[in-house]
Amino acid sequence: MPLDTQIESVMEQVAALGFPPSHTVSAQEARSNAKARPRGKGPDVHKVEDIKIPSDAGPIPARIYTPSDKTSLPILVWFHGGGWVVGDLESADATSRYLCSESGSVVVSIDYRLAPETKFPGASDDCYAATQWVSENASSLNGDPEKIAVGGDSAGGNLAAVVSLMARDKQGPKIGFQLLVYPVTEMNFNTKSYIDNAEGYQLSRDGMIWYWDHYLEDKEDGNNPYAAPMKAESLQDLPPALIITAEYDPLRDEGKAYAERLKAEGVTTQYTMYSGMIHGFFGMASVVDKGRAAVKEAADAIRKALGA
Repeated sequence: MPLDTQIESVMEQVAALGFPPSHTVSAQEARSNAKARPRGKGPDVHKVEDIKIPSDAGPIPARIYTPSDKTSLPILVWFHGGGWVVGDLESADATSRYLCSESGSVVVSIDYRLAPETKFPGASDDCYAATQWVSENASSLNGDPEKIAVGGDSAGGNLAAVVSLMARDKQGPKIGFQLLVYPVTEMNFNTKSYIDNAEGYQLSRDGMIWYWDHYLEDKEDGNNPYAAPMKAESLQDLPPALIITAEYDPLRDEGKAYAERLKAEGVTTQYTMYSGMIHGFFGMASVVDKGRAAVKEAADAIRKALGA
């Protein structure tokens, strides 16, 4: 279907800011431009607290969103998007609030180290360490260590998929669900969705090449399943998944392919492609109806999987 009219309006507002494409500037300028974009506000929640999670590589900033004063709540560990280069707790704030409010889960948003200052596997190591800590300290967060999900959008979806793989491979924290929103699953710039949506829809093919170049020290790392989960030898015994993609998104096909492979290898998987949408729509819940619908679908899936 054609582009959604609400998405067209958002794209016009972004274009009016006059920022150059991310792949034509430095990482620092890309971050500054991202912060200057207008951000929607999420709903109020019962409690919001900033903490530092200890790890071998140093403290990891995190923000905890608590929906109520109940205990033994499900916990969603959330990893923001931004191509492993851009993004922070603030960029993830509205989405974290919506997911907390709609799912009835504690949301722990993770401010992992960014590239190019920290190359692969810094981000995935941080996200795994944070998930381990959340699992070990769930009760102090009003949560239940038997009801833990991981999730993220774009590069964050990549990291959620990777943490699920790491937890399986290392016999690590028990993860009951993975929420992958237009995830990066492999370094392949020649899929049909990459070709059809190469430019003009916020995230571009050149932009993704730029993000990967910043993230990886060596292109060979693109074959490492902890960078590109599609490269894993097996996807068996992974947590149930919901994968959400957008019609006008270069990442659409790799998200669909990952969903199909999960299903083929016996993992309970739900896949939804939102027509008329672009990359980033999940974070536009305050202004785009289908963004809000996708958040509700995600929240309902978390409730169903974890018994919220």
